[in-house]
Amino acid sequence: MRTFGVEEELLIVDPESGRLLALADLMLPSLLPPKQDAAQVLPGQQPVHDGGADFSYELKLEQIETQTRPCLDYRELLRQLRQGRALADQAARVHGGRVAALATSPQGAATHLTPNQRYMTMQERFGLTVRNQLTCGLHVHTFVESPEEGVAVMDRIRDKLAVLIALSANSPYWNGAETGFESYRTQAWNRWPGSGPTMIFGSLPVYRRLVTRLVESNVLMDEGMIYFDARLARLHPTVEVRVADVCLRADDAALIAVLVRALVESASREWNDGVEPAPVPTLLLRMAAWQASNCGLRGQLLDFGTFTPAPAADVVRALVDFVAPVLEEQGELDLVRAGVERILAEGTGSQLQREPFRAGGLAAVVERAVEVTMQGDAAGEPAEPEPSLGRVRRG
Repeated sequence: MRTFGVEEELLIVDPESGRLLALADLMLPSLLPPKQDAAQVLPGQQPVHDGGADFSYELKLEQIETQTRPCLDYRELLRQLRQGRALADQAARVHGGRVAALATSPQGAATHLTPNQRYMTMQERFGLTVRNQLTCGLHVHTFVESPEEGVAVMDRIRDKLAVLIALSANSPYWNGAETGFESYRTQAWNRWPGSGPTMIFGSLPVYRRLVTRLVESNVLMDEGMIYFDARLARLHPTVEVRVADVCLRADDAALIAVLVRALVESASREWNDGVEPAPVPTLLLRMAAWQASNCGLRGQLLDFGTFTPAPAADVVRALVDFVAPVLEEQGELDLVRAGVERILAEGTGSQLQREPFRAGGLAAVVERAVEVTMQGDAAGEPAEPEPSLGRVRRG
């Protein structure tokens, strides 16, 4: 099995009012090893915490990022996800806060930029986009043996990523308002100039050349602002899939990561077998992402084979069928089928947020979100030895 891991961005909230709290700079020192200076931890770096979960700042002090280490199976990934949430929540409680896995903030409030030079330069350059930006995503990293394989994978998964937006949808409210979207984070995030679906690259040199030209345009500040839906990670030998909302339930986050890994493996096999990427125009991919963001699992999605409307449940099940051969080989097919059916039956995070809103308003939404965020055993089973990202298969 390929190694995989995730990054989760979490909101820091007042457990009673549901308001945002700017506590990340107070929380992070307690989440770092004793000799690690929190002031030296830059976004994207991964300070090591005993037990598997790592932490870092994000754009705003009202959020904190957790990172798992590389995993080989769903069980270990879920254990680390729960541990990261539990440790972050413990650090927030010391200062009167809690953490909530919400992709946007239901409550409106002023936010505070993390005091980092790069972020301050971004605010000067991008103005209101930065001031309004407070979104929390789930980023899934999957090992690839080479950058060439990574580009081939990105070319062959691009037409299926919108389904993950619908399955992870967890942002119906934005700054105190009902948005009419299931994943409004997708709309807010795509205001960045380097975000969204991409063309078929065809080769690593083409990918590198495009990235270079985007940076040289001076619209983007640096390569770190390459916010493609899927990109080659700069610091790890991985493809990073970035389309999903942070999931209210840790189980959903682990399930989506398993699906992403299966998509990567399936795409790699297609590449090795000489199967060309589906020639879907990028504009159609934008339509599919918009539709998934708007409807989630409530209505119709664009089918990733025909790009015509189809019931959301059918499209999600078709994605599972597509990667079923890989999932079956890896002993994950039953787990994924059951997890997908559970989400279809119980609803996405977005649908779960609307239930407490009807009874108690936005404060009740956040209160319930904190509870669901922390569901599950944070300790879990004893961990197996941690694999290296450079290790693609066991045995």
